[in-house]
Amino acid sequence: MSSESLNLFSFRGRIKILHLTWVAFFITFFAWFNHAPLLMAISKSLSLTPDQVKTLLILNVALTIPARVVIGMLTDKYGPRLTYSLLLAIGSVPCFIFALADNFMQAAIGRFLLGFIGAGFVVGIRMVSEWFPARQLGTAEGIYGGWGNFGSAAAAMSLPTIALFFGGDNGWRYAIGLTGVIALVYSVIYYFSVTDTPKGSTYFKPKKIGAMEVTSSGDFVLLLIMKVPMYAALALLTWKLSSGVSLISSLAATLIYCGLGLLYLLDARKTYSINREVFTNPPAPVHRYKFKQVAVLNLLYFATFGSELAVVSMLPLFFSETFTLDPVKAGLLASAYAFMNLMSRPAGGLISDRWGRKPTLLILTAGLALGYFTMSLIDAEWPLYLAVAAAMACSFFVQAGEGAVFAVVPLIKRRLTGQIAGMTGAYGNVGAVFYLTVLSLVSYQTFFMVIGITALLGFTALLLLEEPEGQMAEVHPDGSVSMIDVA
Repeated sequence: MSSESLNLFSFRGRIKILHLTWVAFFITFFAWFNHAPLLMAISKSLSLTPDQVKTLLILNVALTIPARVVIGMLTDKYGPRLTYSLLLAIGSVPCFIFALADNFMQAAIGRFLLGFIGAGFVVGIRMVSEWFPARQLGTAEGIYGGWGNFGSAAAAMSLPTIALFFGGDNGWRYAIGLTGVIALVYSVIYYFSVTDTPKGSTYFKPKKIGAMEVTSSGDFVLLLIMKVPMYAALALLTWKLSSGVSLISSLAATLIYCGLGLLYLLDARKTYSINREVFTNPPAPVHRYKFKQVAVLNLLYFATFGSELAVVSMLPLFFSETFTLDPVKAGLLASAYAFMNLMSRPAGGLISDRWGRKPTLLILTAGLALGYFTMSLIDAEWPLYLAVAAAMACSFFVQAGEGAVFAVVPLIKRRLTGQIAGMTGAYGNVGAVFYLTVLSLVSYQTFFMVIGITALLGFTALLLLEEPEGQMAEVHPDGSVSMIDVA
């Protein structure tokens, strides 16, 4: 297998797995963002208020934060083939719930549950890492992430036309229901078309499930610290639903806050039970990994994918209000930002493979900060073409940075790749919640400035990242040890 070139026009071996897996990811994002281009029709059909529309947008990302962590664990334990197939099948159900909704509450439930399918990205990271050698891993993961992520843009381009084809006030229902059918059908195709590893390879699983394994007492403390922002993001979403749009009462919000606090304590207890041996009998050096690597990647994905999700949500309105454009033209111009995913994310992975993981991330993070600082200067005096060019240039660094982040994730600890990808992916959603909250409080210019500042903080943290090199050790079920190249 190692001698096979990265010929993307092939449909054999690991290239076949790559294509089948990015299509699975594409479908998850196609379904996850199926509401965005149809919001006007949905709002009219269900007689939604502007606050209720905003609530649907918030609910769409709420469940994805814990879902990515949980799906990462299930992927490591049961393998990406079964996990992805079940995720697609189960994720089709909320599509049908939303398509059949007759009122806001039913739509809200469907939208909240559909956030679960947004965790699909994590599964493919582990699948691709099993099939590709380290020297091609960044490129392969970049293609997987970039082409799959295009599902959201594809939804924006195709679903309004599909809704018009069916016609009437219920056209949007058929369009959204169709995304559920596609997910359900592809779940069967994927299950019968892939395997977790190449023939003869071992699928390494975590020793225990329920929390991420660490290999030192210091890493245990850092893991508990890095869990806090994920719970804080859920608390922030609760605050917005109670004070911003009044979907839930103050009493209900207080109970949720208490529940999140209790859940964190239970999580910390479970994490300790999984890792208690590191305090008394730490593993041999060959079996250790540094959790600071994961922490740095979390912060970088917060700034990259977090800002992408936030900017994709607001950019049409930004162009419309700044340059007095009609919504259709503003939406088309803004779609250029997401369209860059097709090439930018694979480019980030490719550059990372060729020039090194850390140098690539340093350059791309600096470019990301500069890009957002530039966007903070855009006003009505700018030529429209220059504003669009600035947004597209910024998006290159954002999405290439995402590709470079996930060129490193699979090289930290193979048996924990799903969980590491899950936590890093969740931080992207945490970033989106943070940035969208900032946007609700400040001007567009300040919003872009805040993203640029957090990118600079990510750049500082990146100085602590160590370039993956040498080999990682993994233990077979029979107790023997394999050394896996990471460079």
